[in-house]
Amino acid sequence: MKPRYRPEITRASRPLTFDIEAINERGEMVPTAIAGENPLTLYVDKREIVTLMTLGQAPEALALGYLRNQRLVQSIEEIAAVQVDWETDSVVVSTRKAAGARTRARAKDMTDKMKKRTVTTGCGQGTVFGDLMQEIDQVKLRDDVRLSEETLYALMGEVRRHETIYKTAGAVHGCALATNEPGASRILSFIEDVGRHNAVDAIAGEMWLENMDGSDKIFYTTGRLTSEMVIKAAQMSIPFLVSRSGLTQMGHAIAQKIGITMLGRASGRHYLLFTGKQRFVRSVNPTVIA
Repeated sequence: MKPRYRPEITRASRPLTFDIEAINERGEMVPTAIAGENPLTLYVDKREIVTLMTLGQAPEALALGYLRNQRLVQSIEEIAAVQVDWETDSVVVSTRKAAGARTRARAKDMTDKMKKRTVTTGCGQGTVFGDLMQEIDQVKLRDDVRLSEETLYALMGEVRRHETIYKTAGAVHGCALATNEPGASRILSFIEDVGRHNAVDAIAGEMWLENMDGSDKIFYTTGRLTSEMVIKAAQMSIPFLVSRSGLTQMGHAIAQKIGITMLGRASGRHYLLFTGKQRFVRSVNPTVIA
């Protein structure tokens, strides 16, 4: 069997929380944990792409996922190395060089895509380059997989028990990739960041690195379900999108168009099923006999 390709990659996570002193309502000085926030400028083959404000939990995966979701790089095999340097607040992605026309075509494609940007809602600012809004017509999600109510509740329990930066310091969003098993769910990856779009990009990068198939998985986010979140989940071929928050009108419209199964305001044993009801299986409650 051919070994899975992995680019050369650093492991340069930053400290995620910092302790400061604050004064409470009684005038007492109390130690308080706060979330980190760091600028990280992304370069591809010496070309500056974007500066992301990030917690710094998984900066290499964030860079890869950003390039993947923006369609600036087509496959992990194109990447030679991902190197983070916090002294210069930069991440440098080097591509595997191809001769002649291919190299020129990649440079032109990247330039063309960066000319057309859609500013999206987010904690901070998200951008969608190129024609991603038009590309959603090409997305085909599996329709032979189902999410049961019991599995949804199991996922909610896993999320509730998971140790998070949010519980310690607040001020961050979290995203998780989870399995979809009969009546059970396991968290495969949980990433937190100062913006939910960063967290979803980092998971996309991890999926690339680990060659994970999303076509039967569940994506969970603490943030609201905007058009950007729906598009990114669909790009990862994930048919199930769950949030503890609400949604936007465009997020709902795109989810309906793609046919993704989207649930919001999910907490404990409460949820609202918005789209893709054909994949969701509700529990059959036994009739209560008086």
